[in-house]
Amino acid sequence: MTPVLGVRGVELARGARHILRGVDLAVYPGELVALMGLSGSGKTTVLRAIAGLETFADGRIEVDGLVLDGSARHLGDLHRKVGMVFQFHCLWDHLTAIENICLAPMHVYGTPASEAATRARALLAELGVGHREQALPRELSGGEAQRVAIARALAADPRLLLMDEPTASLDPARRGELGQTLRQLTGKGRSLLLTCHDDDFVRDFATRVVVLADGRVVEEGDPAVVLTTPAHEATRRLLDLKGPAV
Repeated sequence: MTPVLGVRGVELARGARHILRGVDLAVYPGELVALMGLSGSGKTTVLRAIAGLETFADGRIEVDGLVLDGSARHLGDLHRKVGMVFQFHCLWDHLTAIENICLAPMHVYGTPASEAATRARALLAELGVGHREQALPRELSGGEAQRVAIARALAADPRLLLMDEPTASLDPARRGELGQTLRQLTGKGRSLLLTCHDDDFVRDFATRVVVLADGRVVEEGDPAVVLTTPAHEATRRLLDLKGPAV
């Protein structure tokens, strides 16, 4: 099976500080892959590089057949293939939920307003917040704002959805609802890559977990295995488990 996302040997530095040191990972159709690691391991930077928000010095990223080389080329095509949901949602405060979703399709891709609105309403309804289309971001709960942000990221119908710490501001009940929502998306063939610090959420909903440490992938596999009997010291530290260094 051909991966939707292939990351090979990606290196990224900010000044003298190396953030990514040859990252390799893949995401296949219908997978929900969780990227875990201690603070500073490079998780969010990986997402930003895939989304074209960070330039990288070496390596290769391929998204649904589109090859990125770290430059700003092909970003228009990339944004049709990748949607990103930021940790703090980043909705425009002065726009309603539906206006936030319609903004990029109308002004970036030239989608007619009526067509963009129809698509936005369908996404909001699918995500359970159709009744909030006229609400401003400040009028939404954290869970509602997140679902609007997901709808916005899906407006261009990308095959790959990136999410940065989607469980960070949710209570346990809302985390379960989010997990079911993401499971529905992967069930329709969409692929998800998310950063997450919540090992219970990852065990319950992720297809695979990838652990980063010092800008490298150090362990990956079935969450039930990796997060129960971790093989690498970095994973044990992440989970506060005791074990000999490897």
